[in-house]
Amino acid sequence: MKQVFDNLKDYHILLVSGSPRRRELLERLGLTFSIGRSEVEETYPEGLSCEEIPQYLSRLKAMHCSPAPEPDSLVIAADTIVCCEGRVLGKPASYQEAFDMLRLLSGRRHRVITGVTILTRSIVRSFHAVTTVTFAPLTDEEIDFYLTRFRPYDKAGAYGIQEWIGMIGVKDIQGSYYNVMGLPVFRLYDELKQLPPCC
Repeated sequence: MKQVFDNLKDYHILLVSGSPRRRELLERLGLTFSIGRSEVEETYPEGLSCEEIPQYLSRLKAMHCSPAPEPDSLVIAADTIVCCEGRVLGKPASYQEAFDMLRLLSGRRHRVITGVTILTRSIVRSFHAVTTVTFAPLTDEEIDFYLTRFRPYDKAGAYGIQEWIGMIGVKDIQGSYYNVMGLPVFRLYDELKQLPPCC
């Protein structure tokens, strides 16, 4: 029987990410893959828009991890940021930074943008997805409880929508829920289906 990803059956797929959420989502998509890490500094040129930043970083990670892909290599890299009130929020470096991020998001609308790069020997394809999230007002006690209990320091904007804060704080969402988790699986699925077979 023909598989959904019959075109990918001869590829060795590498997910460049330390995120357990991305790993889970790619597994649920039905792919078999290995994990790679790209220890690049997540900096970007001045002047990039919010949409361009994670796309740039995902491409940087993919190219750094596999600068000369093997003929059967298929690399997937992703990066997520949060944009609110003109500020770009990445991963918080401390409790105080995370607290300040959530206080900024409290009662406001923000955009979660994930950039994805697909890399093979002959293809480099980058794209991004945007989800708009509205938070209800959060008290300092709620923010402290969440940070103390869940320690979301590996998450852009200092929160995971699938965690407690998502249940009590997210008032409205427009766009892909999975994009907020870190991987726009609908768009990725569509892009992967269009790839030519390996070799």
